[in-house]
Amino acid sequence: MLRIAKVEGGSYESLDDPQAMVDGLRKSGIRVDLFTFMQIMPDTSPKYPYPMEWDNLAVLPVSTFDHWWMRQIDGKTRNMVRRAEKKGVVVLEAAFDDALVQGISEIYNECPVRQGRPFHHYGKDIEMVRKEAATFLASSIFIGAFLDAKLIGFAKLTTDQTRRQAGVMHILSMIQHRDKAPTNALIAQAVRSCAERGIAHLVYSNFAYGAKQRDSLSDFKVSNGFQRIDLPRYYVPLTRLGRVALRLGLHHSIVNKLPEPVLTRFREIRNALYTRKLQSFAAPS
Repeated sequence: MLRIAKVEGGSYESLDDPQAMVDGLRKSGIRVDLFTFMQIMPDTSPKYPYPMEWDNLAVLPVSTFDHWWMRQIDGKTRNMVRRAEKKGVVVLEAAFDDALVQGISEIYNECPVRQGRPFHHYGKDIEMVRKEAATFLASSIFIGAFLDAKLIGFAKLTTDQTRRQAGVMHILSMIQHRDKAPTNALIAQAVRSCAERGIAHLVYSNFAYGAKQRDSLSDFKVSNGFQRIDLPRYYVPLTRLGRVALRLGLHHSIVNKLPEPVLTRFREIRNALYTRKLQSFAAPS
């Protein structure tokens, strides 16, 4: 029942005049109960007079590639990047063309289950993959990890209007080549690409989600130099329902209200179910 509007690419695009957006939504004729937006880097102190909660991002300050390599990551992470090179993985910026789209499609359709849950990109046709990958095209940088000229991993970075911040909109590698550490190599090239362009902050989505403060993904981010930065997230009620929902906390998923031990047990059961499904999928007929 609650209809919440948000800025597309809200972690990558700043909202210069939020009041104009609020006024436009009120006049649009479309029912929106609550409008939300996040204040992006580098401003971390609240600067708008709207109801606010703290959100967070995983942020890597970027100066030079050598500084990241020597000062911001540890020996284990450096060895993972070296492993990719030794295994023959070549990582470079890639043009958005038919070959890249085909490669992304093959990565998406490698496996129906990832990280213990159904993979929502699995089964998409090539035109849907092209359409989704082409969002924010003018402000995006594509990076490919290649093995024998075949794409085995990719990353899409999207810059904000000032080109001082880039967000990892998507990063994914083939499961069958996980031993070659292509994702570590993609992060390394992302840092290099940002440093070469004078991009001061690389953002890798949220650091923590709801009650789940640490997991393997957040550990991966930490090992690659990302740190948690808390930022204001604003909620602007536009209807009576929006005001009531905000007051009662109904704008958050019920999952965020469950204790972490309950969520952990749920994830264990879910992972076991989908692991069996994946084994059934992989079994020869």
